Amino acid sequence: MEIEASLPLLEEILGRWDKELGKDGPGYKHHVYRIVHFCLALRECNAEDREKIVIAGCFHDLGIWASGTIDYLPPSIALAKAYLAQTGRKAWTNEIELMIDMHHKLRQYRNDRYPLVELFRRADLVDVSLGLLKWGLPGNYVKNVKARFPNAGFHKRLTQLAGLCFARHPLSPPPFMKW
Repeated sequence: MEIEASLPLLEEILGRWDKELGKDGPGYKHHVYRIVHFCLALRECNAEDREKIVIAGCFHDLGIWASGTIDYLPPSIALAKAYLAQTGRKAWTNEIELMIDMHHKLRQYRNDRYPLVELFRRADLVDVSLGLLKWGLPGNYVKNVKARFPNAGFHKRLTQLAGLCFARHPLSPPPFMKW
C-alpha cells in the first residue's frame, strides 16, 4: 500500500478553493489525502474509481467553507455537480452525489451499483475516528498515512463547528448525519 505524496487532480481541484478554505486549507487538504489513501487501501481501484474518489474527497465537506454553513451537504453536492459538468464527467454525477451525501451515514450503505459510496463512507470514518475504526486496514498503514498528512488542526476545527451546531440546536441531530 503505497502512500502517494501528491495527487495532481486533488491539488488542482483544491487549489481553486484556497481563498475560501483560508487557514483551514492545509487541514482539509490532508483530510482529503487521508481519505483517498484509506479508500485505495481498503479496495483495489481502477483509474476511473481513483478519479471519482479524489473528486468526491475534494468536494465532500467543501460546502462548510464555500457556503459558510454546517448544513454543508447540499452546497458540497452542488459544487461537485458543477465541477463534473464543467469537466465532461457528468455521467458520474449520481455516484459522486451519493458518495458525498452518504459519507456520514451511521449504517452501512448498500447498493451494488455504487460500491464506492460505502468505501468512501468507511474511509471517512477511519479518518474522523482518528484511526480507531480501521475496517481491517493495518494499524501501521493508518499511522503512516496520518504521519505523512498530519491533522493540521482539522479535527479541532470539526469539533468547533459541531459545538456551534449543538449549541444552536441541542435537541436535533446535525443536518449532515444520516441514519
